[in-house]
Amino acid sequence: MEKPSVDEQPLLVERDENAAAPEAKRLLRLAGPLVASGILQCALQLVSVMFVGHLGELPLAGASLATSLANVTGFSLLVGMASALDTLCGQAFGARQYHLLGVYKQRAMLVLTLACVPIALVWANTARILLLLGQDTAIAAEAGAYARWLIPALVPYVPLTCHIRFLQTQSMVVPVMASSAVTSLSHVLVCWALVHRAGMGSKGAALATAVSYSANLAILSLYTRLSGVCKTTWTGFSMEAFKELRQFAELAVPSAMMVCLEWWSFELLMLLSGLLPNPKLETSVLSICLNTGALMFMVPSGLCTAIRLSDLHHNDFSTQILGLHVQQRGRSRDIHCQDDTCPRHIFLHRWNPHISFRCALWMW
Repeated sequence: MEKPSVDEQPLLVERDENAAAPEAKRLLRLAGPLVASGILQCALQLVSVMFVGHLGELPLAGASLATSLANVTGFSLLVGMASALDTLCGQAFGARQYHLLGVYKQRAMLVLTLACVPIALVWANTARILLLLGQDTAIAAEAGAYARWLIPALVPYVPLTCHIRFLQTQSMVVPVMASSAVTSLSHVLVCWALVHRAGMGSKGAALATAVSYSANLAILSLYTRLSGVCKTTWTGFSMEAFKELRQFAELAVPSAMMVCLEWWSFELLMLLSGLLPNPKLETSVLSICLNTGALMFMVPSGLCTAIRLSDLHHNDFSTQILGLHVQQRGRSRDIHCQDDTCPRHIFLHRWNPHISFRCALWMW
């Protein structure tokens, strides 16, 4: 067996034992805002369903079923596809190719916008789909109306999701948390105004989601534009974003499947609850349980995201591994590599187990 050359650096570098405490503090400084922003973003749909719950058992069951179907067929897919930005923006940031972050964000928005077309068609026919699945007629009609009024939320949700990934890759987690907090507080007022003041009922709660997503997007866009912290990563709209859309989709679809398969396993329980003898009560109760569980899931999710960001920005060798791939292949923006000796493959297959082990420790 050949001995490694002297110039080769080990993939798992030895760490100073005394560095554990500073690293833990750094991770907590990242994880705190990430956990808070995740909970606040998740709270938007929860607040909408809570307002609908005051309208009666049938509106609550319909809104819960519509929200579950929207998560399965729409939001989970978009979140998963947007997670491809974690890989691409991380590579570009590590290679100090900062302008590529803005290009990747625009490319993601284009691909996700195309994916919204079939999603909108599914949401527009929610009532028929639920009836085909054997759901109660009254609940299916109520869910269909709620889902149709959720369609406008897709317009701000796509750029908002990409914008959040764009900022988090640069460790700008506090602005995302602040904008999410402002949006969540204002969402209560928006729901009250549309549901009760305007008399729109459950339709107003669905429309309030689109209004709050738009407000969150406006805050983050103004921050990116006016603060000056993204001068190197956001240089304006570029025609370069229209290139290699297929390659981006080939990375985004597997990323979406990893997120969707886990998300769907929970949301399918909501659809199955509509087949029980008392579907109104069972659907309403299970909706509360799943929404509460989703909020709790934000804690380990935020911790794992903090570990990934910490390794990207504070570990010199991981940054070199990520950056070397972009420097060698990033000028052509080729996101695929079939060579097992490519630094990207080395990082994915050898460095990631170390990161996964640290994630497991934090979650434990």
